[in-house]
Amino acid sequence: MANQIESEKLLIKQIFERWYKIPNYQRPYVWEKDQITDLLDDISFARNQNDKAEYFLGSTVFQTKKDENGDYVEDDVLDGQQRLTTLFLLTATIRDITKNENLKTTCGKIIYQNANEFDGTPERIRIIFDIRDEVKNFVDKYIKVEGGTADIDKLIEERENTSDLSIKNMVNAILTIRDFFENDETYISVEEFFKYLNNKVIMIYVASESLEDAFRMFTILNNRGVKLRNSDILKAENLRIVSNNKQNIYAKSWEEIENYFNEDFDTFLSHIRTILVKEKARLNLYDEFEKNIYKPKKYIKEDKRYINLPPLLEKGEKTIDFLIEYKKHFDEIFNKEHYNIFGDYKFDNLLSIMQNVLPADFWIPPLLSYYNKFRTTNLIEFLEHLDNKFSFDWIVGMTPTTRIENVNNILKEIENTSNSDDLLKSDVFKIDIDDLLNVLSGNIYGKRFARYILYKLDYFYGNTDKINVPKIISVEHILPQNPKDDSQWIIDFSEEDRIEWTNKIGNLVLISRRKNSSQGRSDYSIKKEKYFKNNIELFRNSIRIYNNFSTWNLNDIQRNQKEVLLKIEQHYKKNE
Repeated sequence: MANQIESEKLLIKQIFERWYKIPNYQRPYVWEKDQITDLLDDISFARNQNDKAEYFLGSTVFQTKKDENGDYVEDDVLDGQQRLTTLFLLTATIRDITKNENLKTTCGKIIYQNANEFDGTPERIRIIFDIRDEVKNFVDKYIKVEGGTADIDKLIEERENTSDLSIKNMVNAILTIRDFFENDETYISVEEFFKYLNNKVIMIYVASESLEDAFRMFTILNNRGVKLRNSDILKAENLRIVSNNKQNIYAKSWEEIENYFNEDFDTFLSHIRTILVKEKARLNLYDEFEKNIYKPKKYIKEDKRYINLPPLLEKGEKTIDFLIEYKKHFDEIFNKEHYNIFGDYKFDNLLSIMQNVLPADFWIPPLLSYYNKFRTTNLIEFLEHLDNKFSFDWIVGMTPTTRIENVNNILKEIENTSNSDDLLKSDVFKIDIDDLLNVLSGNIYGKRFARYILYKLDYFYGNTDKINVPKIISVEHILPQNPKDDSQWIIDFSEEDRIEWTNKIGNLVLISRRKNSSQGRSDYSIKKEKYFKNNIELFRNSIRIYNNFSTWNLNDIQRNQKEVLLKIEQHYKKNE
């Protein structure tokens, strides 16, 4: 008989009526603070929007295990481990936070089943962590036992004394959850939150006894599903409102915009949403337009209720006209050269770096909004202020949520300021230059921002020519990480100097090829001519070093470090 694939929509309380195992082939628990905070924030927001509406948390895929009698035993988790584990930790933490005895009991039963010899109930924990013995022991000690997540000092001690990534992240998750509910600004009680989580949050449960079938379902759900785009639904909704004699005209306009952006059309609509709403997106794109643009509400904290607000944009012709206008802005900014306007490639070069090297694109809505209001007046200055603020937040390690909030504050300031000179003086662009230099003075090799800040140096060193961002870019050490024992590097640098200076910005350059470990270890004179000469033509900072430094010793690194940090400081001081 063929194996059946079981699929159904389950509430969280139904999900936790079953039993699970994290098999040993699974990766560790890796969710970090940002992902957990976003989950808590989004569920809280959904509950306060409408506590009767369901909230979809995603799909999970399992291999169902049965014993020799054919009775269900447990599910091996193939996909959804991170969310399931987070919900498990969340339940244990809520158990230890709440003063409500019914909630404590409910959470306790989800986590652990006590043995009962009189009805044959075995002792059982809801999720068996088979990935490592250390994780099993941690769960038994802190998750299974009531009060375990409340012992903060012991949890921190566990985190500091273990090398296991799952345990470290589990401790951080518990501390993040506790911080969320103990924060005075959290607008939902732990009891309200859990009631909604348990009874209204849903997941799609997919399972099969066959590991092959279960993996096949995992592959289909993650790689082969064809989604209906949110833009398709928005198009139908808006054209339905357009008067009959104009529907063909507006349908053609919509399709022209759609064809212009192609697969990025939903991204463009997300930018439009951000320009209008000026808050973090919490819903899918269609619901964001429907609930936050066409039918916005305001939460009154004192009354714990929402009131209706006027629409930010009306459906139909006005929406499509708005899209037409911003598509023109996008085209003028991103697909045309600005040399004839500004007399150099400064704007185009910075824009190219931001597009190709920054880690996210939520700086685009403020740029579009600024252009809509002020056109090219102070446009370069605005882009520099925007980039400095956006990159500063990223480099010093602000959370994605904070970075999004800061960008939205810029959008609000654009809306509220009538003069571009006044806008550039606004506190929304302010940064702490000392914090930035503290990060950039240290070891930056391997950091995600290293490539970006080296490209920024290219921007500082002239804008008479266009900056090109090649497909292959590598960050290369001049003083190599592992010099040969018989090389000049060993003579010119002590081991202590190499440890201190190898990974600093003053010793790093960009090259337009993949790193070559053998050539990269060559002495400077050889490396300069045979390795750098033909691979740095696209990078001004690299060319500057090639032309200005005939040697590369400790004094050279220190001199270059001082120069580039001064360049960075002078540029970012615009935002002080």
